[in-house]
Amino acid sequence: MSGGARGKAAQPEAGKRSRGKLPLIAGALVLLLGGGAGGAWYLGLLPGFDSGSAGHDAAGASARVPAKPPVFVEVPDIVANLNTPGRRQTFVKLRARVEVADESQAKIVQAAMPRLLDLFGSYLRETRPEEIRGSAGTQRLREEIVTRSNLAIAPAKISDVLFVELVMQ
Repeated sequence: MSGGARGKAAQPEAGKRSRGKLPLIAGALVLLLGGGAGGAWYLGLLPGFDSGSAGHDAAGASARVPAKPPVFVEVPDIVANLNTPGRRQTFVKLRARVEVADESQAKIVQAAMPRLLDLFGSYLRETRPEEIRGSAGTQRLREEIVTRSNLAIAPAKISDVLFVELVMQ
């Protein structure tokens, strides 16, 4: 009798356990399938869910005018001493090109070149050598030169400064 009572009592526990795992397994399956479908949509593998942008791109591609290539204006070499605390001077040589949108802006930049050379030189003189070192320092220098240059040549806009040569001694 004790064996029969145990068998009947064990059966409902096993049924509760299997029913308790069912929502957990179903939830994991839904998450897995949802994640896979989301990833496929993000990668563009599901063409039916892209809001019809592929049809618009194919039709609009022939009507688009190709973008004009940017114009690069050569900046003469600049040699400046950096802001160093000791007696030993540190010099920097900078050769760069500035990127503008079109020829009309390139003419404005050429006309303002003395102002830009003064701006670049004075900014370099107040810069410390450790501020230029490394790729992060070079990027900060680029961003600062672009910002200051755009203020100096207000109607025109410089979109980027490309360093051809940047030597620190």
